[in-house]
Amino acid sequence: MNTQILRYFVDIGLLIAFLAVAITGLFKWTLLLRTLGLTGYVFPLALMSDIHDWSGIALVIFVGIHLILNIKWMAVVTRKILSGKVVD
Repeated sequence: MNTQILRYFVDIGLLIAFLAVAITGLFKWTLLLRTLGLTGYVFPLALMSDIHDWSGIALVIFVGIHLILNIKWMAVVTRKILSGKVVD
């Protein structure tokens, strides 16, 4: 598979997993719900908790793949930074 296409799909996976973690995390945040006056609504918190947990695992996996795919670039940039050759 083309590396650019793989990176694209990994980044899309990162975006989806991040949004799922962020949105379900906000719904699980009871202080925020009380502050916004949403305590009268019934949210499926058990389902949201499961989605939150599984999307968090997916996020960790996608971040790991992302780091593996970009390790060479990170090494080159780190060497440039440490040698003082970074140009704006």
